[in-house]
Amino acid sequence: MRHRRCLPRRPGCGLCRPALHRALDGLDVTDIPALARRAAEARRIVYEATGHAPLRAAIIGAYRRLRQESGAEPALAVRSSATAEDLPDASFAGQHESFLNIRGEEALVEACRRCCASLFTDRAVVYRANNGFDHFKVALSVGVMRMVRADLAASGVIFTLDTESGFRDVVYVTGSYGLGENVVQGKVDPDEFHVHKPTFRAGYRSVLRRALGRKQTRLVYAGPGAAEPTIDLPTPEAERDRFCISDEEVLSSPRRP
Repeated sequence: MRHRRCLPRRPGCGLCRPALHRALDGLDVTDIPALARRAAEARRIVYEATGHAPLRAAIIGAYRRLRQESGAEPALAVRSSATAEDLPDASFAGQHESFLNIRGEEALVEACRRCCASLFTDRAVVYRANNGFDHFKVALSVGVMRMVRADLAASGVIFTLDTESGFRDVVYVTGSYGLGENVVQGKVDPDEFHVHKPTFRAGYRSVLRRALGRKQTRLVYAGPGAAEPTIDLPTPEAERDRFCISDEEVLSSPRRP
């Protein structure tokens, strides 16, 4: 997050840091009205601090290079990534903002600013307080990536170990219809697959365990002129009752598990 001529790695700088301390110091996160008010103030401070011309020019310049490489206006995923995410004893997944199907310069700049401000969502503030993280020692970056049309098929997350036990000899694959954000955010119960690494390496290409998820909704691109760039639709029952990807597709993902 940048304010005027500095680009710090951590939230708040110059005039921003004292303002953020005033907003957050001494906050009792069990006081819900105070939490909502003071976290919103912290987000406002960061949002305003990221609205200056040099940062805007840098974002737009990078976007124009990407558009030139693409040969057309690409659909973009604008994602938050914080330093305290996915630790062995803590996980911030889903507590900061991400924006999908972002198109055009103004929408991209806005999404980047909102990602930066999301370092202080109510959920993130509470989680840090409850787990002993200093609000001012957590940094956040914004990743911008071209999207593929996963909303027309299925997507999900691959883990190189079993997330429940920590067992490292399996690849754990989750999947659901549409864009993968619903899986990441925990909004749907995805299909689950386990591939045993030693068995796979020995040439036995089989999924050793699978579980059918409910896959309640499907996140897809919204049409032109829609209020939001994506929309959540109910998954038809017939599709919920079958796996979103085949065993062959599962095994094509972990090429070298």
